[in-house]
Amino acid sequence: MKAVVYDAPEVYAVRDIDVPSVGPGEVRIKVIQVGICGTDLHIHHGDFNAVFPLIPGHELVGTVDEIGEGVTRVVVGEQVTVNPNVHCGNCDYCLAGRLILCPNLKGLGSNFPGFFAEFVTVREDLVFSVDGIEPDTAVFTEPAACAMHGLESLAMRPGGSALVFGAGPTGLLLAQLIKSGGATSVTVAAPTAYKLDTATALGIDKTVLIDRGDMEANKAALLEASGADGYDYVIEATGSTDVFDICVPLTRNGGTVLVYGVTTAEETVSFHPFDVFRREITIKGSFAEITSFGAAINALRAGRVRTDGIITHRFSLDQYAEALDAVANDRSAHKVVIHP
Repeated sequence: MKAVVYDAPEVYAVRDIDVPSVGPGEVRIKVIQVGICGTDLHIHHGDFNAVFPLIPGHELVGTVDEIGEGVTRVVVGEQVTVNPNVHCGNCDYCLAGRLILCPNLKGLGSNFPGFFAEFVTVREDLVFSVDGIEPDTAVFTEPAACAMHGLESLAMRPGGSALVFGAGPTGLLLAQLIKSGGATSVTVAAPTAYKLDTATALGIDKTVLIDRGDMEANKAALLEASGADGYDYVIEATGSTDVFDICVPLTRNGGTVLVYGVTTAEETVSFHPFDVFRREITIKGSFAEITSFGAAINALRAGRVRTDGIITHRFSLDQYAEALDAVANDRSAHKVVIHP
């Protein structure tokens, strides 16, 4: 079978390798399509704790090709997706049920072989049925699960207002979940007009076109759009430290800032601690997900979160270099998927 194989950061090839075998408690999946996201770019450059050699890719939809001894969760031919995050089960956090905080957390596509391949074999407990959901929707299960964990992290009070920086796929998934999760008004801010048009088509209440280079002007425009005193929840879903620098000033008294976008480990942000102290601002993080897959699938099935119009580019495995370049450099690319 074909697979994208990295020998080291930025050193990869599309190779013919053996089809993975199936052991007891394992499921082999024939890949239908895999999404590429910003995390894959970080992994391409060796970030995000990536371990090489590696087959990357973590946003999968496929069909069950073969099941190992003892497998009961799925049957051959069933359409499925995979939770790529694997906790250790033995640390203090895991034993306390706080799995996402596991210091030994590993990932398929970052530490273990991922999904940019024709077939993959994974543990049964990581496999979830998405039978009956269109593949173009089911491929968003992993980012939707991350967004669901973001909603859980916010612990929103009903009736609040929210601002989401970023109209990328995960930003739009999170914005929709925030709206259905109790917010009275959700605003999405981004520098790309067609992505904001997609946000509007998906039911987001307000959009604001911002300038990548003028954060002070952006802050003024967003304060005005809020009705002058900001938002109860401000979500940074771009990974831009410049954007984060204006998040606290845009947050209402007693509000919450959620760090959702991925930065590098070395980057820093700035805010005034007295402002956070005086106005009792909460700053939270939301890292990936590990227990939100079922809820995300239910939201996709029910139409509480939609994916219409987000996929813009499709490539084969042999076109992996073009797909990666589109994610990194093509301003017209929204969601990019690989079809093995």
